[in-house]
Amino acid sequence: GVNVLLLRACLALLASPIYLLSFLGIWEPFCRKVFFPFVLDKICVVHDKKSKKHKQELFRNLPDFRGPSGELRLLEIGTGAGSNFQFYPPGCKVTCTDINPNFQESLSKNMKKNQHLHYERFLVAAGEDLRQVPSGSVDAVVCTLVLCSVHSVSSTLREVLRVLRPGGAFYFLEHVAAEHSSWRYFWQQVCFPTWKLVFAGCCLTRELWKNLEEAKFSELKIQHISVAMPWMPIEPHIVGYGVK
Repeated sequence: GVNVLLLRACLALLASPIYLLSFLGIWEPFCRKVFFPFVLDKICVVHDKKSKKHKQELFRNLPDFRGPSGELRLLEIGTGAGSNFQFYPPGCKVTCTDINPNFQESLSKNMKKNQHLHYERFLVAAGEDLRQVPSGSVDAVVCTLVLCSVHSVSSTLREVLRVLRPGGAFYFLEHVAAEHSSWRYFWQQVCFPTWKLVFAGCCLTRELWKNLEEAKFSELKIQHISVAMPWMPIEPHIVGYGVK
């Protein structure tokens, strides 16, 4: 406990300019508009390379969840720059949502690259509040590296289940808390407050598999995997899908 607090204080000292900007109300808007989209772009390039095989595997059975009309209506929560588009099947109708509308540049670049999809609309919305999406109106919901930073995981999963049609599927790939007895978990605890501030509310120690198990999915497949990210406390991940 003491070690964690001591190291947290050292880290906060190193990041003191950011804490000061946050105190003055300058950091959050700057982070949302400039820093986070920029850094996320860079991190995503690395993360996409490392997780490509896992994503190909994960999204392989997406076509199985086409609706009765033969169309696949997919809603993505926290689309960001659209790094998942390449994995969606041709003809898929995509609704993009993100709480942060500042990814437009890289998003339109990815849309141009992936013209095998139909882009329905872009909604500025939080995962906990998808009221612009009618209940039971989509066949699949996708969420990657988003549940770490929503305000409420359980409300987000409730919304996921609401917008899915019966028999529809929720796909996820998220970084999670490490094994409690590990060094990795120790460092996650040390980095937690500063990381959360710097990376727009991202929480390092969420045990998201528990939230998923508590949600009311009729079938749930979860796999614990490791995505090696150099110098980053986000190696342990979970990947899988749940059926409504």
